Amino acid sequence: MAYLHSEQSFHPEELNLPVIGLASDLVQHDSGFHQHDEHQQLLYAPSGCMTLLTEDTQVILPPTRMLIIPSGLSHRVFFRNVVAYRSIYFTADEKIWNADSIKVLEVNPLLEQLIERICFWEWKAYTKEQLALVKVFSNELKAANVEDYHLKIPKDNRLINTINQFIIDKRVPPFLKELTQEVGASEKTISRVFKKETGMVYQDWRLQWKYYRSLELLAENMPIALVADELEFSSDSAFIEFFKKHSGKTPHKYLNE
Repeated sequence: MAYLHSEQSFHPEELNLPVIGLASDLVQHDSGFHQHDEHQQLLYAPSGCMTLLTEDTQVILPPTRMLIIPSGLSHRVFFRNVVAYRSIYFTADEKIWNADSIKVLEVNPLLEQLIERICFWEWKAYTKEQLALVKVFSNELKAANVEDYHLKIPKDNRLINTINQFIIDKRVPPFLKELTQEVGASEKTISRVFKKETGMVYQDWRLQWKYYRSLELLAENMPIALVADELEFSSDSAFIEFFKKHSGKTPHKYLNE
């Protein structure tokens, strides 16, 4: 069946199907680094928020967004809240999507329903009606809007372990002066590395991290006052202004949409 319990394992290469969907409800999941050599993977969570980590990138996947992972890419997916996990696997031969890099796509109501249908199909030969839905799914997938929830991670040996811990532990990155004490490099060196390897100065990278983290906390239904406190803002209004600057809308409007 297509619904997996948390203790069950899954190997898509063992199933000879054009599209393989699965659904599960998970809490505090960490896949560890792995890759799918034959299949591209779509990840979606109608509720909850997931984080994907590659060698040099963090990607946040909030609700109403889906993530396409190319085959052969080493990645790690983790989350600490309750997530309604949906995943669909397909090979490049099926021409559903040809992913050469990670993509985050908007999920419209039709795509959401198609994903739900596919993720609960039995793993057996598909009917003509199911194959017709796969074609609609492919068309909608190719027409979906691409969005950006990527945050580049510097690979410099002096920084990578510390920065990865910020991401994995969900700990707010410190100010630049404090970071120098943690990694033993000067402010000038850290700034140069971040600009070269992420395209952002450290201060801007830190703010982008806080914005993406706020999306995760809001997806967990955390009150705005607690989000502001968790992310070390001086007040609720300071966080609201910060969120509006990055997203173009207030947290309340974002949640309502």
